[in-house]
Amino acid sequence: VGQIAVQGPLAGDLVQAVDYCAPVKEIVAGMRYYHFAAFDRNGGEVIVSRTGYTGERGFEIYLPAGDAPGLWNELLDRGERFGAAPIGLGARDTLRFEASFCLYGHELDEETTPLEAGLQWLVKLKKGDFVGRDALAAQKERGPERKLVGLELEGRGIGRQGYPVLLDGVPIGAVTSGTFAPTLKKSLAMALVSTSAPQGADGIAIDVRGKSIPASLVDLPFYRSRAGD
Repeated sequence: VGQIAVQGPLAGDLVQAVDYCAPVKEIVAGMRYYHFAAFDRNGGEVIVSRTGYTGERGFEIYLPAGDAPGLWNELLDRGERFGAAPIGLGARDTLRFEASFCLYGHELDEETTPLEAGLQWLVKLKKGDFVGRDALAAQKERGPERKLVGLELEGRGIGRQGYPVLLDGVPIGAVTSGTFAPTLKKSLAMALVSTSAPQGADGIAIDVRGKSIPASLVDLPFYRSRAGD
């Protein structure tokens, strides 16, 4: 199975313009966020979904792997008039970071719960049993010991994964993701920190290779996702 993500404000126009997706052209035009349509092509199933991992309006196309090169070339050819261009994982990661989307291995791992990562809206404790439900219910009752926060650094320092977050020089957590956000033109970071740290506290800093860089708490998401627009 192959997958090609078409992301950006004109993603829907481009998907409708390619012949490969003609069977669902009209459906794509009015497709709602997190919905999909499927059709058969060359003996295999193709799924076009209104999803993405960039924080922008977009679509993801799942298709037989052998069809992927042809669709890729058609997207680039038809996409010239839309300003379409290929991007890699670096650009995708910057976009998901600005939209404050969690990434496994950074904001999420086997030691971090959805409640700590700010994903409690995805956990329905009243909809029946599931693996880990009792542990999450207990954590919700007592309150998580860590929380995901946004930080804006002063100057040009970049907070990378694992860098300590300090309050008055005392470690209170660690950065999960950080970079210079080109859309917002700021050095930003997401971090898991102790919930015992005061809200709006002064004296927060990130230890960047032995140098303490002042930072301030900012709301998440850094950039409002337009994916559902």
